[in-house]
Amino acid sequence: MTPGDAAELRLVPDAGTRSWAGGRVLVGGAPLRVLRLTESGARLVGGWLAGEPVSPAHRALASRLVRAGIAHPAYAGGRLGRGDVTVVVPVRDRAVGDLLAAVGPVAAVVVVDDGSTVAVPGATVRHDVARGPAAARNAGWALATTDLVAFLDADVLPEPAWLDPLLPHFADPDVAAVAPRVRSVPGPSALARYERQRSALDLGGAPAPVRPGGRVSYVPSAALVVRVAALREHGGFDERLRFGEDVDLVWRLVAAGAQVRYEPAAVVGHAPRDGLGGFLRQRFDYGTSAAPLGQRHGRAVAPVRMAPWSALAWAAVAAGRPLAGVGVAAVTAALLPRRLGRVGVPARESVRFACLGHLGAGRLLAGAATRAWWPVAVPLLAATRRGRWLLAAALGRHLVEWYRRRPPVDPVRWWLLRVADDLAYGAGVWWGALRRRTLAPLLPDLADWPGRGGVDAGTAP
Repeated sequence: MTPGDAAELRLVPDAGTRSWAGGRVLVGGAPLRVLRLTESGARLVGGWLAGEPVSPAHRALASRLVRAGIAHPAYAGGRLGRGDVTVVVPVRDRAVGDLLAAVGPVAAVVVVDDGSTVAVPGATVRHDVARGPAAARNAGWALATTDLVAFLDADVLPEPAWLDPLLPHFADPDVAAVAPRVRSVPGPSALARYERQRSALDLGGAPAPVRPGGRVSYVPSAALVVRVAALREHGGFDERLRFGEDVDLVWRLVAAGAQVRYEPAAVVGHAPRDGLGGFLRQRFDYGTSAAPLGQRHGRAVAPVRMAPWSALAWAAVAAGRPLAGVGVAAVTAALLPRRLGRVGVPARESVRFACLGHLGAGRLLAGAATRAWWPVAVPLLAATRRGRWLLAAALGRHLVEWYRRRPPVDPVRWWLLRVADDLAYGAGVWWGALRRRTLAPLLPDLADWPGRGGVDAGTAP
């Protein structure tokens, strides 16, 4: 977060952020980070989190909070507006009239017809043969003469003023891309109601920095605003990827040091797939992208990330040694306060973090066993009585989710669709891994907590 235009910056604390020692110790973000502040830094941050603006001289400290996910930026004004945006719409065999009418005032709209059977009327660019969404988007943004390009897929429908919450983020020159929330539009079928709650493109209602291993680890290009300069620098979308090209671009931007933000205050609607076959095919296709992404980005595609101690504890439980698992969890819960106590985190909170970490790891393992790992894990679990109990618990969590969400879908169909969702995605992961001859999308990432590096220490300038 380096000084950019004259936009006023304020910070909004993340819902999970906690502080101790008079504000000198902040804990938050995902993965969990601990930030230590000097007395002067604590006074500054306390004022910011209470609503005071951030001065240009102190934006480096504010950037640490934002990048860690401890706080989120809220800009007033900014140099870039709708007149600095070119909208790019890749389309194949689909009408785009309603989408174009909903875009609103922008500098230009580029429609790229990617090999439609019947040419799209008024398309700016036409490919005689379909070259894929990555090539279509690249052809579109290459024509942009503006600072920003907004990618919108042909099956989305922006809500009014959709750009307004996104553009202020570009007051920070470190921000390369910002994505809105993509919500499945309501429909009468059980599948449409399920998608409204569990769309693969809907990343929730909380703002976040986007990074591998974070609470929001990717954003889709179904709706994405990107600096044209960043696209030029990094070569745009990789046209060799049929799926996951958007995730690849976002991760390349983040690896280069740029910020990518998820801003759910902006919303675009997305049409759900027609019928169960289209739904399962979409999930399978998304799964196939994990292998090529793993070859490019390594552990970023790991199906689970957890502390080694959590993995050991749950492995003991799965092996029929629950007391040993509880013992491992208890030891780590006892040791973490010593580690975090050195930076001012109370022992009680450290124990809470440890317990929540172990419980979260259990949920992650249950998800992986019935999703990315299911072709191996499910038969192994089903082969023993203990395994069947564990499998039942893993599958039963979908009913717990139904109870918490109370979606407008009966619990039986919710459970069946959740299981089908996971099976289709996992089948795609294995298909892609076999084709690419890689284990990258199947291997866990065992990282220490809090954060891979443990504890961050920060000081005010």
